[in-house]
Amino acid sequence: MSTSEQTVIPARPAESFFGSGPYPAHKTRVIAWSVLAGFVLTIIWSAPFVDSVIGDSVANTLLGHDAKETPVNGALAGTFFAFVSGLAGSFTACNIAAFGAVAPLVGGETAGRRRFLTTLKPLGWISAGMLTVSVVYGVLVAIVGVRMPQFATAPTTGLSARSIQSMIAFGIIGLAFIVLGLAAVGAIPNPLAGLTRRFPAAPLVVMGALIGGFLIGRPYPLFRIMFRDAAESHNVFYGAAAFALQSVGNILVMGLLFLLLVHATGGRVQRWLGAKPARIAVVTGAALLVGGTFTLLYWDLRVLGRLGVIWYPMINW
Repeated sequence: MSTSEQTVIPARPAESFFGSGPYPAHKTRVIAWSVLAGFVLTIIWSAPFVDSVIGDSVANTLLGHDAKETPVNGALAGTFFAFVSGLAGSFTACNIAAFGAVAPLVGGETAGRRRFLTTLKPLGWISAGMLTVSVVYGVLVAIVGVRMPQFATAPTTGLSARSIQSMIAFGIIGLAFIVLGLAAVGAIPNPLAGLTRRFPAAPLVVMGALIGGFLIGRPYPLFRIMFRDAAESHNVFYGAAAFALQSVGNILVMGLLFLLLVHATGGRVQRWLGAKPARIAVVTGAALLVGGTFTLLYWDLRVLGRLGVIWYPMINW
């Protein structure tokens, strides 16, 4: 049979892959290895290297000046700074879990131009959830931001209000990723099953909302500069735009990775996942469990360990 005569496998909507099976036979093994991987990441993760060496270098190169030392002047400069700082923060500890959204999106098998169109739709749903949270939080910051914990920069001993906010925000997000990861491998009932039946894109929108929620706890230095500028402006339109662009910059690398997996591999990734359908559940669940474990342990237990409240293993480099 010639290539043109081969049957094209009907595309399965990307959102339908989450929590709908088929599930792996060895769920416990997948869960155990994923949690262990997330825990090991918290031990070896170097925030100074990722935030300063990678993040600051990217921001300084794109802006053409020292991002931390040069004041943000005006709304236009502020929105550009927001996007650049978001892009520079793509590989900070906040975003390690976001890549769990990629696996279910590459599971469908389509051909030609349809493949490109099917890749844009799920990214659109993720963006919708992310931007909703980002815009609402940006408006809130513009209204009451100077009184919010993230506005403060004064050094403190022990747990500061800013640290507590980060621990709560990332703790909730980490737990949400863990629950979604367990559901993805079939270990627990899918908490989004009922919502997904009425609104098939619900898992993607929820994933986007969790990614947008990173801004609520983010301690990244360049983000705090943008936060303070938006808070001091008291301009809700500027706050909404700046926080939205910060999130867009954050997921740009993830989006490009997704497009690369779908298009640059000639469909090999989709065929590999489709050869054993349970692989989609394994990859999706493992990514969410690794990211959720990392987020929860890094921002809660490792923070307490760094402050000397508890002992937590970590490599300082």
